[in-house]
Amino acid sequence: MAMKPIGRKFFMMACVMCLSAISCLGTLCAQDVRLSKRHIQFQGIERLYYLYVPDSLAQGKSLVVMLHGYGGNAANLRPEMIEIAAKHHFALCIPQGEKDPKGKPSWNVRYPMQEGMKTDDVAFILHLVKTLQQEHGLNPQNAFLTGMSNGGEMCYLMAYQHPEAWGAIASVAGLTMEWLIREKQPCGAVPFMEIHGTEDRTSEWLGDPLNKGGWGAYLAVPIAVGAIVASNRCTHEECTQLPLFDVAKPTRPVVLHRYLGGTNGYEVRLYEVVGGQHTWHMADMDTLEEIWTFFSGYVR
Repeated sequence: MAMKPIGRKFFMMACVMCLSAISCLGTLCAQDVRLSKRHIQFQGIERLYYLYVPDSLAQGKSLVVMLHGYGGNAANLRPEMIEIAAKHHFALCIPQGEKDPKGKPSWNVRYPMQEGMKTDDVAFILHLVKTLQQEHGLNPQNAFLTGMSNGGEMCYLMAYQHPEAWGAIASVAGLTMEWLIREKQPCGAVPFMEIHGTEDRTSEWLGDPLNKGGWGAYLAVPIAVGAIVASNRCTHEECTQLPLFDVAKPTRPVVLHRYLGGTNGYEVRLYEVVGGQHTWHMADMDTLEEIWTFFSGYVR
């Protein structure tokens, strides 16, 4: 039986609304009034960031800064993190990277394609954090940093250059660029974790000393984490496998390497996602909750 015109139109509108709702599950929709779009001037540039501050902050008055990857957009970065922030009552800031000479929004970690990029993103993030702490009465001792891929590289830069600014740092699929370990030495201890897939073809587990990928030479993941372990003066390792995240679906094994006995009791973790690729690994572990659980152990 043929559908009447009005019925067909209603059906098509319903489909569009359904697809829009599904799309919103993967992005930060404009209707989410919890996340405010803001700007701040730094080094003559108007920088964009998004901010969520819960109605009531937990006692630690913590701030988590989350960084997107190369070519990424702060406006659609892991909306699930807002739910984590609301659940645990911490402030969440998601800044936007500036465009590099190729027109890609990114964080300046001196990739070859970023040559000529003038933005000092380490200084910008530190300035943004200090500003938010002053404006919202946040505890300067309880700032935490996380980021994926290019954002993960920023995590390593901060761990090397400004460990004192962070209660803890968590990188996902991040790297230590070879220039960093040649030119800098970690200048202090900071709790740190890395989540990385062993089959990551963008940020290779075994590193890329010959720059075959075009990102610049970088260290193997275990060596990069080992440098942080050494700077924290950890004394021993414990190794376990996380329970399967979803027994009803195929999930990859996640091996957790914990490096303990560090300065001030600081811990370094490496989550080895066996067979994992270049993602947040949300299908294989409760990534965002795991990150906050790690951070919360260092709330003062």
